[in-house]
Amino acid sequence: MAAPGSTSGGAAEETLPAVVVIDDAGTVTGWSRTAEKLFGYRAAEVLDRSAAPVFLPPVAPGDRERWSGLLQARHRDGGALLVRVAGSRLRTPGPGVAWVLSMTPATAETPGRAADLLEPLISRSPVAMAIWDRDLRCVWLNAAAHELNGVFPHYAIGRSLREPIPGIDTDAAREAMSRVLCDGNPMIDREARWTAADGSAELTLSTSLFRLDGVDGQPLGVCSLALDISTSRTRDRLSLLREASIRIGSTLDVNQTAQELADLAVPLIADYVTVDLAESVLPDTPPLQRLAATEARIPVFRRAGVASVHDGIPESLWPRGQAVFVPPSSPFTEVLSSGRSHFEPLLDTSPGTWLDQDPARAEIIHGTGMHTLLIIPLAARGEILGVTVFVRNENPAAFTKDDLMLAEELVARAALSLDNARQYTRERTAALALQRNLLPRNLSGGDAVDVASIYLPSDVHEGVGGDWFDAIPLRDSRVALVVGDVTGHGINAAATMGRLRTAVRTLTYMGLPPDELLTHLDDLVLRLTEEDAGDDGFPLDAVGATCLYAIYDPGTRRCTMATAGHPPPALMDPSGAVSFPRPPSGTPIGVGLGSFGSLELELGEGSLIALYTDGLIETREADIEAGIDRLGAALAGAALPLESLCATVVETMVGDKGSEDDIALLVARTR
Repeated sequence: MAAPGSTSGGAAEETLPAVVVIDDAGTVTGWSRTAEKLFGYRAAEVLDRSAAPVFLPPVAPGDRERWSGLLQARHRDGGALLVRVAGSRLRTPGPGVAWVLSMTPATAETPGRAADLLEPLISRSPVAMAIWDRDLRCVWLNAAAHELNGVFPHYAIGRSLREPIPGIDTDAAREAMSRVLCDGNPMIDREARWTAADGSAELTLSTSLFRLDGVDGQPLGVCSLALDISTSRTRDRLSLLREASIRIGSTLDVNQTAQELADLAVPLIADYVTVDLAESVLPDTPPLQRLAATEARIPVFRRAGVASVHDGIPESLWPRGQAVFVPPSSPFTEVLSSGRSHFEPLLDTSPGTWLDQDPARAEIIHGTGMHTLLIIPLAARGEILGVTVFVRNENPAAFTKDDLMLAEELVARAALSLDNARQYTRERTAALALQRNLLPRNLSGGDAVDVASIYLPSDVHEGVGGDWFDAIPLRDSRVALVVGDVTGHGINAAATMGRLRTAVRTLTYMGLPPDELLTHLDDLVLRLTEEDAGDDGFPLDAVGATCLYAIYDPGTRRCTMATAGHPPPALMDPSGAVSFPRPPSGTPIGVGLGSFGSLELELGEGSLIALYTDGLIETREADIEAGIDRLGAALAGAALPLESLCATVVETMVGDKGSEDDIALLVARTR
């Protein structure tokens, strides 16, 4: 070792470990220059003194020949220092024992140091880790993997999965590793089961595989990770959470999602479960503030989900949809305000508790034998949506910390589904309100035609799109009939629809023929899109729409129409025969080509013309032409009042299955 004050070594010392020698009494007998630099103490300050002031806790190797791990040390300036230490017993002529300790900073970025730091973590990990070469031969194992050798003999250095092992089926493991080695796609959380020949033991492993590639990108082998999930608690926990990801949130309905949570938790976690939501989560319900409150009980929640192992749910004071009253000092309000779970393994029902203020709930608790309680907040994106209550009365076991953790995980997953459903409900309600306010309320065909209409939002996506219709009476007794469909769904599509409907009315009042009107509308939309472009010149929200526009003149009985990429109108003559006249095909609005043509027809007295959007005729199972044929059959010979005709046609075309897109239908009958 270099003497204190020596300047030898240079930059090479920066990569050397600090070397310290201590005897079996913990006295420092050796202190290298790199130790001086690492810990700040000069050799003269520590030699022949206890190592306790430097190492926390004191180094105590015991009887081991070699050992390694992490050690907390103290720098001379008082700062804490985490080091990676490897120790070896040093044989001496005398009866005493000495130890040579090689130490490096745990945070060092020197090549190779990271591997030294991770080695003890990996080797002592409870996850069985193994590395297999390209021949699927085991080349490395950690301690947990060594313990599996008795169950899976291929967990042994030098043994290949390609070598048959009597009584052991390695086909599935070999195929899975070969596939990962070939395509590089990892395999995550695959269960593998083993049962002893005499049936005395069973083992279930959750196995993951990923490929190891070299610096040249070529595969070197496969790393396998295996975790024992054989215990019933672990397997039940994973099974429940896996089931939750499938069953909870199957629809975007708040109440249905809450009930799915309650149904799943009974009886796997509790005998009785309620899901009570705050008023903000249920915007369509009457405000709780309007309900009568007392000093002892206030309305705080509405019951959205409830389940029990007992028929009739005798534990519940309130059915679904009803307001839930709680005492202000109860754990329910505490959980709601704090956002922390209430864990009460032994439910305290003695006098002097909050139950004194709630005799009705106290009577239920005593009458049904409730003895253990969990109240967990439904929290999502920083907001408390309500609480979920877990109770046992049939199961005599009290809730444990493990039960609490499982319930919290389950509720956390459900809370995200509830929040998604709430956001969807809010956005759909707002978009639908905007859509209905932008559509005409008092539709009139003037003196030219009788009109009726129907609008039906879709059952998917954001629920509301940009479908619109209009009937615009003109001063010369003519009437304009229009139907259109803006691309997209939601509030933006509804707002765009309102702009286009206003633009069409304005252009109609200018007396433009149908083809010129669509040309001007196309140019207007293109200009609006360009004005809304971002810094890169591309539109932030491109606008596109289809449109069918027709003008009917009762004086000449002539109907002139033009289309911008829209389905053709349905025309039923007085005899009941249905046809679909096809105006010259035009490009959708917003493309900017402006290539539109007109078609002129003569309509007899009592003729019916129907304008519609593609949601009425298009399905996943059939194309538009097949839908047009179905619409023709639904209209043929119908002699109903127009309002009834609209409802009948939609019922015939859509039925109970719902529509994947908005539906707008406008019918007009000439006088």
